[in-house]
Amino acid sequence: MTVTVTSRPPRRKTGGDGFLQLLHAEWTKFRTVTGWVNGMLVAALLVVVFAVLAGLSSDQKGAPPVPIGPGGQPVTDSFYFVHQPLAGDGTVTVSVSELQSRIASGRGAALPGSVPWAKAGLIIKESTRQGSAYAAIMVTGGHGVRMQDAYVHDTAGPSGVSSAESPRWLRLERAGDTVSGYASADGADWAMVGTTRVSGLGQTAQVGLFVASPPAVEGLGTVGTISTAVFGDPRLQGGWTGGEWTGEAVGRHSPTFAGYPDGGTGSFTRSGGRFIVTGAGDIAPAVRETLPTGGTLRDILTGTFAALIAVIVVGALFITAEYRNKMIHITLAASPKRSRVLVAKAIVVGAVSFVAGLVGAVLAVPIGKKLAGDNGVYIFPVDSSAELRVALGTAALLATASVLALAAGAVFRHSAGAVTSVIVAIVLPYIVIAIPFMPASVTDWLARVTPGAAFAVQQTLVEYPQVAIHYTPYNGYYPLAPWAGFAVLAAYAVVSLGVAGVLLNRRDA
Repeated sequence: MTVTVTSRPPRRKTGGDGFLQLLHAEWTKFRTVTGWVNGMLVAALLVVVFAVLAGLSSDQKGAPPVPIGPGGQPVTDSFYFVHQPLAGDGTVTVSVSELQSRIASGRGAALPGSVPWAKAGLIIKESTRQGSAYAAIMVTGGHGVRMQDAYVHDTAGPSGVSSAESPRWLRLERAGDTVSGYASADGADWAMVGTTRVSGLGQTAQVGLFVASPPAVEGLGTVGTISTAVFGDPRLQGGWTGGEWTGEAVGRHSPTFAGYPDGGTGSFTRSGGRFIVTGAGDIAPAVRETLPTGGTLRDILTGTFAALIAVIVVGALFITAEYRNKMIHITLAASPKRSRVLVAKAIVVGAVSFVAGLVGAVLAVPIGKKLAGDNGVYIFPVDSSAELRVALGTAALLATASVLALAAGAVFRHSAGAVTSVIVAIVLPYIVIAIPFMPASVTDWLARVTPGAAFAVQQTLVEYPQVAIHYTPYNGYYPLAPWAGFAVLAAYAVVSLGVAGVLLNRRDA
């Protein structure tokens, strides 16, 4: 791009008025160069165009609906349920004497293994409909006794594992909408694990035994698992209807269900006062690996990386064009403090980049969500404050990148070197993170210490300790909080601007 810049030395002033005049002069330069203005328009347009492409690229029409929990969030609600109706208040008590798991292997068989979040216990549920309200008390494969409800709440109880030599006793008690969970080592001395209010249970709820076995983390992905638990004969008190125990594989055809390994199925048998229950799946919030077809705002805003290239080029040219055309001496002669010239340029290019990014993001998000929804793609929901943070963060990311490019331009005094260095620093880490087979340790490091950490401002997914998956930047989980990641880029920009200011005062005399 060939840019001709004409500069007229403004009348010198001191103090704030002088800087405002300098700022106005730099703004006049910027808006009178068509290439720079068009570059910013292209940046905004790229964000929107990529959002349209993202919305149209996936076609999930006809896919099973994603289960939605009581809080409006997507959930995984797949398990084996042995239940009968409870009318009104009541209590169920049971012992769990064994919980064993098998993990799918590449040899076509499920082999014995450890599944720390395998679950076996008691659950009360509004109905067998996926996403319905529930509360459960359970033993786990590696996290002791837990009480969970509403898919996202997890309360720790006594530690240790359940075995034939040391069974764990569980009790679930309903009083109206209040559900309490208890645990005991001997069936005599009980400790409350937790209590919660479960809205929507209705007069008659489904209560009984359950087993869930979530996918296990293996290599760069997850594999299916299946678990079997041995229960003692349940002891019932209260408004039980006296019906038969019914076994049901809840959510077997859900898009969040990983399936039974080795062609297995959920089942239960009752013999000699014992229930043997086998199941797979999980009762938990849905995350990226359990809902791989789901989309996020980050996916819609993939055009940010292309827009970055545009603002980086403009940011660098905003100063290197003056070096190339030998106009920098005139610009510097107009201000006795040369660093003020750099600050004025940074404010102008940063502000214009921010507006371009904000306009692009504000247009792209609703367009991308609408197109994705029309094609059956589920977008992980976010509240209005998070959506605003993503839009502002995207704009701030582009603005700060343009300032970093400006600083690099002042240091290198050549557009090619400045543009290349900043693209390598920001865009290259983004591309590396997007490689699915890249080791998590590498992507985690890149998302912490390089300017590419600023992409954390676009993350909207939540990590849950009770869901074991790969929480990596590739899947949309950054190691730094959104604004902390942006602060890394901002620090690079501030330091680079400081270095550029020092060099500007020492050179071009």
